[in-house]
Amino acid sequence: LGVDAIWLTPVFVSPMDDFGYDVTGEREIAPLFGTREDFTRLVDLAHRRGIRVILDMVWNHTSDQHRWFVESRASRANPKADWYVWADPAEDGGPPNNWRSSFSGESAWHYDETRQQYYYANFIASQPDLNWFNDDMRDAVLDTARYWLEAGIDGMRLGAGNFFCHH
Repeated sequence: LGVDAIWLTPVFVSPMDDFGYDVTGEREIAPLFGTREDFTRLVDLAHRRGIRVILDMVWNHTSDQHRWFVESRASRANPKADWYVWADPAEDGGPPNNWRSSFSGESAWHYDETRQQYYYANFIASQPDLNWFNDDMRDAVLDTARYWLEAGIDGMRLGAGNFFCHH
């Protein structure tokens, strides 16, 4: 067939609200897709046949169940407080601006009782957007990239890259 690459859409641990694009475990293979050993074997067998392996990386957002978001929403003072896009309510208590979800067309802002702030989710409410202006968050994502490259993958597809920054 002339196949020279395999592109895997997200295979990471996820509650599957959006077909795996709502990641909770960015360094873990979801049991639905096998084990880490299965993944390692796939990469090895592909490489023996001259086939590259590309992973679909989800770096615009995570699941709202991801440990980073759980920590971020816990308080405004913790080390991951600024790893996501948060904003205070508008004067009337509503969303901070008129930004709309790319999926629903409704407000992309979702109120969080614990923080008393809105978080931004450009796609679905259970996919809060990461704050690419935060150095520590970027370092964590880049560490994940290195992790998978060291695991033998040949490349990455970055989905929703045009949504990485918000102003």
